Amino acid sequence: MSHADDHQGTRRDFLYYATAGAGAVVTGAAVWPLVNQMNPSADVLALSSIRVDISAVEPGTQLTVLWQGKPVFIRSRTEEEIAAARAVDVETLPDPMAENANLVGEAAATDENRSLSEDGTWLVQMGVCTHLGCVPLGEQGDFGGWFCPCHGSHYDTAGRIRKGPAPRNLPIPVASFVDETTIQLG
Repeated sequence: MSHADDHQGTRRDFLYYATAGAGAVVTGAAVWPLVNQMNPSADVLALSSIRVDISAVEPGTQLTVLWQGKPVFIRSRTEEEIAAARAVDVETLPDPMAENANLVGEAAATDENRSLSEDGTWLVQMGVCTHLGCVPLGEQGDFGGWFCPCHGSHYDTAGRIRKGPAPRNLPIPVASFVDETTIQLG
């Protein structure tokens, strides 16, 4: 092998690397707009965290707010609703998991793991049926919670799926009390 052959190999290697590098840059430039379009829009990012005044919500009523383009049900439950939710055997539920973003790891779908306040009065959950994304109606259905009229999913007073095609409980978003009358979502 002569010195000239070694030089040709180096030149060939350079051309391969330069072509591959240019191809990677062109591919990245073509793919980036497609990936970037999946990011949330500016109006959704602006609502990444909101505070909700709950001072006017009476026991047995709920407030529906729009957060990140989806309805969120904030309900002040009565003692009867709390008792009915706590009397349910978790093992009999179609979805035995809490679906609560405030808890670390997997937790059972007990009422205590789904309510926002320790006494169980406040329940904050996404208002989107887990079957096909419809908005369930409050205080309806076979279990006194929410009912999705589109396909017949029944949720209890803790937002757990009890009957119908929905596969999961209504999800609990990240939420916390700022003070006695304000809840922060996000």
